[in-house]
Amino acid sequence: MDVKELLLGELDTELAATRAMLGRLKDENLAWRPHPRSWNMAQLTTHMLMIPEWGRVTLATPCFDIAPEGGAIPSPTLVTSIQEALERLDANGAQARAALESCEDMDLAWPWSLLRGGQVLSTHTRLQVWRGMIMNHLIHHRGQLSVCLRLLEQPLPAVYGPSADEQA
Repeated sequence: MDVKELLLGELDTELAATRAMLGRLKDENLAWRPHPRSWNMAQLTTHMLMIPEWGRVTLATPCFDIAPEGGAIPSPTLVTSIQEALERLDANGAQARAALESCEDMDLAWPWSLLRGGQVLSTHTRLQVWRGMIMNHLIHHRGQLSVCLRLLEQPLPAVYGPSADEQA
């Protein structure tokens, strides 16, 4: 089996789990934040929705500058509803999947760099970036969302097995 095929299966699994988790959040909770230094749920959700888009960028470009010289730092439009969040996740997930489907395993070995103002912050293979900055990053923030949902008294969906809420 190709590495790409393994990554596609993982992407599908993690996007489905993320969709299920986001589906438990309620519109009225988007302004809620668990702590003054934490993002509110709209900010956390919007950040999670961008991660699959970064996966597409990783496979389509040799680098990405998070603060290009002379350019504005992109500011994402915050989600205003869970329905919008699910639609954006589906669209960005489909684009990430298409980008992964179109590459070959050897493309994953090519270097990819993250820059800020033209300065290289890090360089890794596309495979390392996909696993670390894309997949693990999405899983990390989904974990944060699960804690927030618990604090909001919302039932958690199954992710890697049944949740305590689904066993009850």
